Formats: sequence, structure tokens, C-alpha cells
Amino acid sequence: MRLKKSSFWSKIPNWVWLLISLAVALVLWLILSQTASSVFATPAMTVQKFIAKMQDGTLPAHIGASLFRVISGFALAFICAIPIAFLMVWYDPFRHVVEPWIQFVRNIPPLAYIYMVIVAAGVGEASKVIVIFVASFLVMVVTIYQGVKGVDLTLLKAARVLGAKQGDIFVKVIIPASTPFILVAARLGLSASLTTLIAAELTGASKGLGTMIQRSSGQYDMGTMLMGIIVVGIIGLIFEQIVKFLERRFTGWQETVQQ
Repeated sequence: MRLKKSSFWSKIPNWVWLLISLAVALVLWLILSQTASSVFATPAMTVQKFIAKMQDGTLPAHIGASLFRVISGFALAFICAIPIAFLMVWYDPFRHVVEPWIQFVRNIPPLAYIYMVIVAAGVGEASKVIVIFVASFLVMVVTIYQGVKGVDLTLLKAARVLGAKQGDIFVKVIIPASTPFILVAARLGLSASLTTLIAAELTGASKGLGTMIQRSSGQYDMGTMLMGIIVVGIIGLIFEQIVKFLERRFTGWQETVQQ
């Protein structure tokens, strides 16, 4: 149940809620760092590790390596997911052949096939990008397929009645109506890419946030490990805000129609 817009809580600006949320998280962090110091480093120690890693250049190097893998795997998956999802909707024989295997592989966690990828592609960048590609592709192709499949049939019938050709229907009706789902798929794909990053960097990477987290864990360096986890989360939030901006830019018509 949602509160009415006239309520006291709805009058509080979003930035105030953000500050409150951050304050609550900081208090909980301080409590955990005191009660479970063997697991949680203090905020001050984590900030010190961040500054030190930034000054010696190791953190930017780790971030750059991870971003290259995430963006490469995601971009390839995005490029492949869109046409395959559309083909699954438009051609039943293609869907009947492809969909069972997509559903089958989608239920297998990346850690289960990561070593098979290493054997096939080696321990270089290719194996890491492939693992991220598979994870994000499977999420996006299913999301886009469901979105395209759910396009309002009334729009298609109206376009045909007005004499639109199949190509025009695809470009001027199907694609615009599917854009919101494509952007949702992009958001989910980026999230899957980041969550798979740690597993992908277990394949013997010399640089990367996953590698840094793994090494610091082995060295019992809780400050660096926690700092790395927070950096991954911040990168995820940045990606999400970028996709939300694109949603407002390309699907603003939805809000107008709803209003």
C-alpha cells in the first residue's frame, strides 16, 4: 500500500532520504566493525585503503581491467541478444530449436562451466569475456523475447489496416514498442555482467577487482577486500543510472501516455 502524496513522508525530498539511508548504513557498518572486527574493517580503515590504492595506481588499473571485461562481454551479448530475441518471436521454427537450450544453459551457474571455457579459450582475456558474455546474453535474450512477444496486437492490427508494410511495422511499431524492454534487458545484463565478473576473474587474472578481492581475502586484508566490494557496487549503481537516463531519453513517451 502506498502513502498518499499529501502525507508527511512524501514531502521529504529524495536527497534527504538518500542521506538518511547513508547514515543508517554507516551506523550499521560501525557497529559491525566493532562486533565482528575479524570480518568487517572500519570505515576509516577502508577509506585509507582506498586512498592508498588510488595513490599507487593499483586501484585504477584493477578498475580499468574489470571495466574492459564487463563492457566487452556485455556489448557482445547485447548485440547478439536483440536479433536472436526478435527471430525467436517472428519465426517459430527458430524459437523451437533455440529456446530449450537457452533455458537449459540459463539455469547453470557460471562457475559450473567456467573451467570448460578456460580449457577452450585459455586463461587470457577471451575466457573472462566469454563467461561474462554468456551470463549477460542469457538474461537479456529472455527479457527482450518476452517484451517483443508482449507487444500490443492492437498496434499491429491498426498498422496493417492503415496499409503499413511488414518492414514498416517492424521499424515503426515493433522496435519503438520493444525499446522499454530492451533497456530493461540492458540493465539486467549489466547487473549479470558485474555479478559474473568475480567468477570470471578467478581464471588466473593478474588485474581486476575480482582478483584484488580474492587476493586481499587470502591475505586477510579485510580493508582492501571490503573496499573492492564497495567499488563494484558503486560501478553497478553508475551503470544503473546510465540506463535509467537512457530510459527517460528514449521511452519518455510512456510516461506521457500514462499521464
